[in-house]
Amino acid sequence: MSISSGLPQKKARAGVFVSIHKGGELRGCIGTIEPQRPNLAEEVVINAISSATRDPRFYPITADELDDLEYSVDVLTEPVPVKDRDQLDPKRYGVIVEAGVRKGLLLPDLDGVETVDDQVYICCQKAGIAPGEPVKLSCFEVKRYK
Repeated sequence: MSISSGLPQKKARAGVFVSIHKGGELRGCIGTIEPQRPNLAEEVVINAISSATRDPRFYPITADELDDLEYSVDVLTEPVPVKDRDQLDPKRYGVIVEAGVRKGLLLPDLDGVETVDDQVYICCQKAGIAPGEPVKLSCFEVKRYK
Protein backbone atom coordinates (compact mmCIF):
# COMPACT_ATOMS: atom_id res chain seq x y z
CA MET A 1 0.00 0.00 0.00
CA SER A 2 1.31 3.45 -0.82
CA ILE A 3 0.38 6.07 1.74
CA SER A 4 3.57 8.12 1.70
CA SER A 5 2.36 10.37 -1.11
CA GLY A 6 -0.69 11.62 0.77
CA LEU A 7 -3.89 9.77 0.10
CA PRO A 8 -3.74 6.01 -0.38
CA GLN A 9 -4.25 4.47 -3.77
CA LYS A 10 -7.85 3.77 -4.80
CA LYS A 11 -7.47 -0.02 -4.61
CA ALA A 12 -5.40 -0.06 -1.42
CA ARG A 13 -6.67 -2.24 1.42
CA ALA A 14 -5.78 -1.95 5.10
CA GLY A 15 -7.17 -2.05 8.59
CA VAL A 16 -8.64 1.32 9.58
CA PHE A 17 -9.76 2.93 12.83
CA VAL A 18 -11.99 6.00 12.89
CA SER A 19 -11.92 8.05 16.10
CA ILE A 20 -14.38 10.79 16.95
CA HIS A 21 -13.70 13.37 19.67
CA LYS A 22 -15.90 16.05 21.20
CA GLY A 23 -14.31 18.72 23.37
CA GLY A 24 -11.09 16.72 23.47
CA GLU A 25 -12.86 13.63 24.84
CA LEU A 26 -13.35 10.38 22.96
CA ARG A 27 -16.89 10.08 21.60
CA GLY A 28 -16.48 6.95 19.46
CA CYS A 29 -13.81 4.72 18.00
CA ILE A 30 -14.34 1.64 15.86
CA GLY A 31 -12.04 -0.08 13.44
CA THR A 32 -10.71 -3.17 11.79
CA ILE A 33 -7.31 -4.74 12.34
CA GLU A 34 -7.34 -6.29 8.88
CA PRO A 35 -9.25 -5.05 5.84
CA GLN A 36 -12.84 -6.28 5.58
CA ARG A 37 -13.91 -4.29 2.49
CA PRO A 38 -12.76 -4.23 -1.15
CA ASN A 39 -10.97 -0.88 -0.76
CA LEU A 40 -9.79 1.67 1.76
CA ALA A 41 -12.58 4.14 1.01
CA GLU A 42 -15.27 1.61 1.93
CA GLU A 43 -13.30 0.59 5.03
CA VAL A 44 -13.24 4.22 6.21
CA VAL A 45 -16.94 4.83 5.50
CA ILE A 46 -18.17 1.70 7.28
CA ASN A 47 -15.92 2.29 10.29
CA ALA A 48 -16.90 5.97 10.50
CA ILE A 49 -20.60 5.06 10.59
CA SER A 50 -19.92 2.38 13.19
CA SER A 51 -17.81 4.75 15.28
CA ALA A 52 -20.65 7.27 15.38
CA THR A 53 -23.47 4.81 15.95
CA ARG A 54 -22.21 1.47 17.31
CA ASP A 55 -19.41 2.04 19.82
CA PRO A 56 -20.84 0.21 22.85
CA ARG A 57 -19.16 2.65 25.26
CA PHE A 58 -21.22 5.62 24.06
CA TYR A 59 -24.70 6.63 22.99
CA PRO A 60 -25.01 7.15 19.22
CA ILE A 61 -23.97 10.60 18.03
CA THR A 62 -26.86 12.98 17.37
CA ALA A 63 -27.26 15.61 14.66
CA ASP A 64 -26.95 18.34 17.32
CA GLU A 65 -23.36 17.25 18.03
CA LEU A 66 -22.02 17.28 14.47
CA ASP A 67 -20.58 20.83 14.54
CA ASP A 68 -18.58 20.02 17.70
CA LEU A 69 -16.88 16.84 16.51
CA GLU A 70 -13.31 16.19 15.40
CA TYR A 71 -12.41 13.10 13.39
CA SER A 72 -9.25 11.14 12.77
CA VAL A 73 -8.60 8.14 10.57
CA ASP A 74 -5.75 5.75 11.33
CA VAL A 75 -4.65 3.50 8.46
CA LEU A 76 -2.81 0.51 9.93
CA THR A 77 0.21 -1.31 8.58
CA GLU A 78 0.09 -5.08 8.72
CA PRO A 79 0.72 -6.25 12.31
CA VAL A 80 4.02 -8.00 13.04
CA PRO A 81 4.73 -10.34 15.98
CA VAL A 82 6.72 -8.92 18.90
CA LYS A 83 9.10 -11.21 20.77
CA ASP A 84 10.09 -8.75 23.49
CA ARG A 85 8.36 -5.70 24.98
CA ASP A 86 11.60 -3.76 24.43
CA GLN A 87 10.63 -3.65 20.74
CA LEU A 88 7.55 -1.55 21.57
CA ASP A 89 7.23 2.22 21.76
CA PRO A 90 3.72 3.55 22.62
CA LYS A 91 4.33 6.77 20.70
CA ARG A 92 5.32 4.98 17.48
CA TYR A 93 3.60 1.58 17.55
CA GLY A 94 0.09 0.41 18.26
CA VAL A 95 -0.18 -2.92 20.04
CA ILE A 96 -2.37 -5.99 19.76
CA VAL A 97 -2.61 -8.47 22.64
CA GLU A 98 -4.04 -11.96 22.27
CA ALA A 99 -4.83 -14.73 24.74
CA GLY A 100 -6.78 -17.54 23.11
CA VAL A 101 -9.76 -16.00 21.31
CA ARG A 102 -9.56 -12.74 23.29
CA LYS A 103 -7.91 -9.91 21.40
CA GLY A 104 -7.42 -6.22 22.19
CA LEU A 105 -5.88 -3.34 20.25
CA LEU A 106 -4.62 0.08 21.27
CA LEU A 107 -3.59 2.72 18.76
CA PRO A 108 -0.23 4.49 19.12
CA ASP A 109 0.43 8.00 20.36
CA LEU A 110 -2.60 8.36 22.65
CA ASP A 111 -2.79 11.00 25.39
CA GLY A 112 -2.07 9.49 28.80
CA VAL A 113 -0.37 6.36 27.45
CA GLU A 114 3.29 6.99 28.20
CA THR A 115 4.83 3.56 28.76
CA VAL A 116 4.74 0.12 27.15
CA ASP A 117 3.34 -1.26 30.42
CA ASP A 118 0.47 1.28 30.28
CA GLN A 119 -0.22 0.36 26.67
CA VAL A 120 -0.25 -3.40 27.24
CA TYR A 121 -2.30 -3.08 30.46
CA ILE A 122 -5.01 -0.99 28.77
CA CYS A 123 -5.04 -3.32 25.80
CA CYS A 124 -5.46 -6.36 28.05
CA GLN A 125 -8.31 -4.64 29.92
CA LYS A 126 -10.10 -4.02 26.63
CA ALA A 127 -9.73 -7.71 25.74
CA GLY A 128 -10.79 -9.03 29.15
CA ILE A 129 -7.34 -10.50 29.77
CA ALA A 130 -6.29 -10.67 33.44
CA PRO A 131 -3.08 -8.93 34.57
CA GLY A 132 -0.15 -11.35 34.41
CA GLU A 133 -1.93 -13.73 32.01
CA PRO A 134 0.42 -14.77 29.18
CA VAL A 135 -0.27 -12.89 25.94
CA LYS A 136 0.93 -12.90 22.38
CA LEU A 137 1.97 -9.39 21.27
CA SER A 138 1.94 -7.79 17.83
CA CYS A 139 2.61 -4.21 16.82
CA PHE A 140 1.76 -1.97 13.90
CA GLU A 141 2.26 1.59 12.72
CA VAL A 142 -0.38 4.01 11.50
CA LYS A 143 -0.72 6.89 9.12
CA ARG A 144 -3.05 9.30 10.94
CA TYR A 145 -5.31 11.66 9.01
CA LYS A 146 -7.05 14.44 10.93
